[in-house]
Amino acid sequence: MTARTVLTVAALTLQEAARRRVLRSLAVMTVVLLALSAWGFSRLDANFGTLTSGEARLAASQVLNLVMFGLSLIAALGTAFLAGPTMAGEIESGTALAMLARPVRRSSVLLGKWLGLVVFGSGFVAVAGLAQFLIVRATVGYWPPQPVTGLALLAAQTAVLLTLGLLLSTVISPMASGIVAVGLFGATWIAGVVGGVGQALGSEGMARVGTVSRMLLPTDGLWRGAMHGFQDPTVLAQFPAFRDFPFLSQAPLTTAYLAWTGLWVVLLLGLAAVVFRRRDL
Repeated sequence: MTARTVLTVAALTLQEAARRRVLRSLAVMTVVLLALSAWGFSRLDANFGTLTSGEARLAASQVLNLVMFGLSLIAALGTAFLAGPTMAGEIESGTALAMLARPVRRSSVLLGKWLGLVVFGSGFVAVAGLAQFLIVRATVGYWPPQPVTGLALLAAQTAVLLTLGLLLSTVISPMASGIVAVGLFGATWIAGVVGGVGQALGSEGMARVGTVSRMLLPTDGLWRGAMHGFQDPTVLAQFPAFRDFPFLSQAPLTTAYLAWTGLWVVLLLGLAAVVFRRRDL
């Protein structure tokens, strides 16, 4: 596996992603969401005169996290449906056979495509997230306390989902791999909400549902870490009743969880390489 081959494939993957219709769909959905959020925050600012400073920060944190979840969902949809055609589509069309007829390792191609998609997803999260922060700052004067950390975790969430999508694309069709990846993303988020409700009610069984789901697929755990970076740190201390609200996070992610997320990505990427190496083209 040569670094030059990996970087070449990554650059080609970026060029291919830029030409796909999925990119235009992502751009349209993002612009619509940003426009709606600008209108919503402007209306929220009109009502801030009747709120205390603490209530205003709470409202801004909740609405910002809600909008950022929308951006993370758009990124999830985009990367999942880009990862599917990346491998499965090229295998079905015969493009992969033509490329791999040369002395190029399959693992190099797979890693290059993964790297290209990670750069694409991270770039989208950074640009869209920064635009959203500027909108919030201009409308209500709120700026998240840890914007870089929050966006980095959202980018990591995107990397986790596209890794899953890439693995699925080595065994099933492009459309099916995207649908399954997005479905698991949504199911994990719902399981996280169930776990939060379980904690609020003192139910260990329900709380365990959220914990287990975050270990099996780290997207929801990374999302909750990102929310913690976007919200005002004094909000939960001033309003403990909102501690289990789905769009507020109680604590930052631990180093152990971040390490597990990195290991999870490496394991699934390795498994994808093994499956792709053994697949008939």
